Amino acid sequence: MDAERAGDPGNIESLVRAARDGDRDAFMTIVATYQQKVFMIAYSVLRDREDALDIVQETFLRFYRKADLYKEGNSFQGWLLRIAKNLCVDHYRKNTRRRRELESPKSLDEIQIPASPDPTVSGACEMRDVTARCIDRLAGRQRLVFVLRHVDELQFNEISEAMNISLGTAKSLHFKAVRNLRKWLTPYMGTQS
Repeated sequence: MDAERAGDPGNIESLVRAARDGDRDAFMTIVATYQQKVFMIAYSVLRDREDALDIVQETFLRFYRKADLYKEGNSFQGWLLRIAKNLCVDHYRKNTRRRRELESPKSLDEIQIPASPDPTVSGACEMRDVTARCIDRLAGRQRLVFVLRHVDELQFNEISEAMNISLGTAKSLHFKAVRNLRKWLTPYMGTQS
């Protein structure tokens, strides 16, 4: 079964069952399907590439060890992303002082992530950089909701589940993120707010 079809709920549940039974190929298909989304969450919280990669590794290790805790019929992606988010929060709390000293000034767009198209027009590059800087300015939870919604293309109910917050809170954080981005991007777009 290929990674493109793995996102189908029926297929992902059969992959999870196979991974529980020790099928290495099923496990690797799950990793290939979700590793970029896990990385995006981890990086948007931790702001450090190496720490984010450690979280990706730990997330899939946790999945491998605790696959039997996943309840079929629920969103696997939400369950997996909640594991990643919880690991990020734990890591963040344990390393607050170290994080402040070593915090990466790079935005999500400056980190090499596969499948990210590079704009060829210089104006598009500038706007992309400005947008990335504005996203970086968002408060942590607003930034995470925005990334989950617009980069990972999750629905609000999936974001709510992944972040362990109410649906209303997810929508409110998204609304605030969009409002802030509009305010910050307006001067660059040549429009009035």
